[in-house]
Amino acid sequence: MEQLAPIAIFLFVLFTLLGSGVWVGLALIGVAYVGMDLFTSRPAGDAMITKIWSSSSSWTLTALPLFIWMGEILYRTRLSQDMFRGLSPWMARLPGGLVHTNIVGCTVFAAVSGSSAATLTTVGKMSIPELRSRDYPEKMVIGTLAGAATLGLMIPPSLTLIVYGVTINESITKLFMAGVIPGLILAAMFMAYVAVASLTSKSFSPKPEPAMSLVEKLKNSRFLLPVIGLIVVVIGSMYLGFATATEAASFGVIGGLVLAATQGSLSWRTFTDSLMGATRTSAMIALILAGAAFLSLSMGFTGLPRGLADLIASWDLSRFQLLMALLVFYIVLGMFLDGISSVVLTMAVVEPMIRQAGIDFIWFGIFIVVVVEMAQITPPIGFNLFVLQGMTGHEMGFIARAAIPMFLIMVVMVFVLIAFPEIATWLPDNIRRRPGG
Repeated sequence: MEQLAPIAIFLFVLFTLLGSGVWVGLALIGVAYVGMDLFTSRPAGDAMITKIWSSSSSWTLTALPLFIWMGEILYRTRLSQDMFRGLSPWMARLPGGLVHTNIVGCTVFAAVSGSSAATLTTVGKMSIPELRSRDYPEKMVIGTLAGAATLGLMIPPSLTLIVYGVTINESITKLFMAGVIPGLILAAMFMAYVAVASLTSKSFSPKPEPAMSLVEKLKNSRFLLPVIGLIVVVIGSMYLGFATATEAASFGVIGGLVLAATQGSLSWRTFTDSLMGATRTSAMIALILAGAAFLSLSMGFTGLPRGLADLIASWDLSRFQLLMALLVFYIVLGMFLDGISSVVLTMAVVEPMIRQAGIDFIWFGIFIVVVVEMAQITPPIGFNLFVLQGMTGHEMGFIARAAIPMFLIMVVMVFVLIAFPEIATWLPDNIRRRPGG
């Protein structure tokens, strides 16, 4: 009961600041400052300066702005058009037809982006007009794009996994490895849904695609070679032990610039736009991480995380019950905060719980990402829903309803992860990597 006062004050200050429109990072710093001032004798200003500097000077964290910049560069290339031309001949004969290009395109771009929003925008700006012109059902087009774009959070290089790894001091490379198989399984589940829905829906009657020979299909596949080459360089260099996550991100930026230059998309304007876009996003995430680090310190001084962990331990929840409680908690939290904010805001409290329950931190990182993916497509603050609303002009309610099947598939994915944890842990446990990655 003695923990109720700090909890109430922390929550009151946090929601007051967030409700007033203050940036999330500044709101976290404000809450932490109040906590330090009220519940400890340590000077809040000195503690804030020391903690923010120490948390922001991590070498591992340098991978974050580099991967963001790579995604910004590729967003400004003709990659989406090339992906559609390369994928569509192979997808046309599958049950569900070219809707699969949404899912496969998002899966491919996720492997060079790391951002759900960048994946959604890049694939959507090409696929939506093409699929509409062929009379594919609007709900299926919108829903699959909303769901598949969240793969940018799981398939490496994932910005959310980088933030999670930095927050709990876990290997970024191992987390990246852990995300590969679950990401591919989730993409396969999305594709299975499209196939079943297309076969059972009476309104599914798109215009048929012209038949293409194998030679023509292979000729069109050449458009996929640049992005596949970039994936091999970035992801392969990490998995084969040639590079750390930061070094791989550097290769990605160089590869992205080379790809943009060869496509004729690289100009001084696109270069500066990509750099400024990456700077804005990186600064936003860095401020959130700095605020979360200070908040973790402040909460640690109050004993709040350990107190809550001990309280939950006294309830004697099983591992499954704890995970279900966290599932509901993150889904609700994700309705109001973006994924990165949700992760950094809660880790100080959640980490002792999962440590006490004996849950593997690498596996839990993938669990968190799947749940955060759900938050991307749940109203009122589902970020992918806002992006799609701007792209399509549909009402938020229409887009949210279209995304419901994808949300339910992600819920199923959570139970698959719980039933078969090796899905996430096999790769990082069995691939040798370079020390320090």
